[in-house]
Amino acid sequence: MGNPDVESKREDLVQVDAALQYLNHGEDLATMSEIDEKKLVRKIDWMIIPLFWACYNLQYLDKTLINYAAVMGLYEDTGITTSQFSLLALVFYVTYLAFEMPTGYLMQKLPTAKYLGGNVICWGICVTMTAACKNFASLITVRVLLGCFESAVAPALIILTSMWYKQNELPPRVGFWYIGTGTGTIIGAIASFGFQHYTAKTFTSWQIMFLLMGLITIFVGILVVVFLPDNPMSSRLTRDEKIWAIERLRENQTGIENKHFKVPQAIECLKDPHTWMLSLITISSNVPNGAVSSFQATIIKGFGYNSKQTALLSIPSGAVSIVSIITATYFAGKYNQRALCIIVLLIPGIIGSGLMAFLPSDAKVGKLIGNYLTNCIGATLPLLYSLVAANYAGRQLPSIRDNACR
Repeated sequence: MGNPDVESKREDLVQVDAALQYLNHGEDLATMSEIDEKKLVRKIDWMIIPLFWACYNLQYLDKTLINYAAVMGLYEDTGITTSQFSLLALVFYVTYLAFEMPTGYLMQKLPTAKYLGGNVICWGICVTMTAACKNFASLITVRVLLGCFESAVAPALIILTSMWYKQNELPPRVGFWYIGTGTGTIIGAIASFGFQHYTAKTFTSWQIMFLLMGLITIFVGILVVVFLPDNPMSSRLTRDEKIWAIERLRENQTGIENKHFKVPQAIECLKDPHTWMLSLITISSNVPNGAVSSFQATIIKGFGYNSKQTALLSIPSGAVSIVSIITATYFAGKYNQRALCIIVLLIPGIIGSGLMAFLPSDAKVGKLIGNYLTNCIGATLPLLYSLVAANYAGRQLPSIRDNACR
C-alpha cells in the first residue's frame, strides 16, 4: 500500500494552480520595474489581443451572415418562409445555450487556446457548407452545428484574458476584442453590398459571401491553434517574462490555470445569488440586442429601403457599437465603475427601442436612428464579462459563471 502522506502530497499537487507549479520550479530573478511591466503588458497585448479580436469578430460576423443573406435572395433560392427564417435565428441561440456547459467542462480539461482554435475551424467549415444549402433542412442543420461550435468563444476568451491581465486592465482588454461585434457588423454590411453586385449564374451572391467568410474563418482558426498560447507558461515570452507575467497577477487572487475540476467551486458558483443576478441582467438586456443582430437587415429594409441601401445603412450600427464599447470599457477601467456604465448604456438602447416601436410607419429616419441606438445595449456584455473575470477565483468559476450568463 502507498504511503498516505505521499498520496496526499500528490493530490495537493494536482489541486495546485499550474502557475504556482511553474514558479516552484523557477529561480529568483530581478524585481520588475514599472517600465519593465509596461513593456511586458504591451508585448502581451500584441501577442494575444489581435487573435482574440479576430475570433470574436468572425464569431459575430459568421452568425449574422444569414441576416444579410435574407436581403440577398436567400428566401427565393432556398424556398424558406419568414417563419422558417425566424427558426434559423432561434435554433442558433438554443444550441449555443445548450452547449455552453459541456464546452465549459471541455475547456477545463483541454488546452484552452487549442480548443478555441479547433472550434473556430469547425464553425468555419459550417459557414462554408452554408453555401451549398438548398433548402430549410440543410440550413437548420448547419445553424445547429454553428451554435454548438461558436458557444466556446466567449468563455474561452474570458478565461484566457483573465490569465494575463490585472483586474483594472480587464475592461479595456475585453473591450478591445469585443469591438469585434462592431467591426463584424461593418465588414458584413460592406461584404453584403459588394457581393450584391456579383451577377454570375454559377453561384448566387450570398453563396459566395458564405464561402469566402468560411474560408477566412478556417484560416484564422489555424492561426489560433498555432500562435495563441494556452497560458503564460507555454507562451513565447522569455523565462523571466513568464515569471513576471505570473507574479504581477498575484493581487487578482484568481489563479492562472488548473485542470482539476472542483465540484465544491461549481456548487458555490451556482448557489451564489450574484450568478443569477448577472444572468438576469444579461438575458433581459440582450433580448433586444439578439433580435436586432439577427434581423437588422430585414428591419432596415422594412423601413422602405432596397437591398443595396440596406447593406450600406447597416454600417452605422457597427460604428455605434464600436464607439459605445470603447467609451464604456475605458471609463469602467479608469474609474472601476462597471455597473454604472452598464446602466448608462441601457438608456439609449431603451430610447432606441421606443423610437422603433412607437414612431409612425412613415418616420423611417427616426426609426433608423432608433435602430442604431439599440446597438448601445450590446456594449454592456464586455463589462459583464470583465465582472466575471475579475471577481471569481478558480479555473472553472469564470467559465461556469459565464455559461450561466449566456
